[in-house]
Amino acid sequence: MATEPEIKTSLVNLLAGIIQSDGAVIAREMANLDAFLEQGRMQLHPQLVHFLGNRSYAKALMYLGGESDIPVGICGGNAKRPAQ
Repeated sequence: MATEPEIKTSLVNLLAGIIQSDGAVIAREMANLDAFLEQGRMQLHPQLVHFLGNRSYAKALMYLGGESDIPVGICGGNAKRPAQ
């Protein structure tokens, strides 16, 4: 199973590949992320599984970076969290 640091590295590489329009990097890292999700679905935090499963890679990276104010998507996101 992939660890969160490995997933984070793959996300960083993917987003860099997108910026650089590097199709090989994009394809490789998307395949890695799909494999990480498949292997670790039961052990990963449900919110991270949600982001990876929906290919919300920027949000997954925000989650792994410890951000708590991740933007709400069409699925509801923060709207479902209780107020603190």
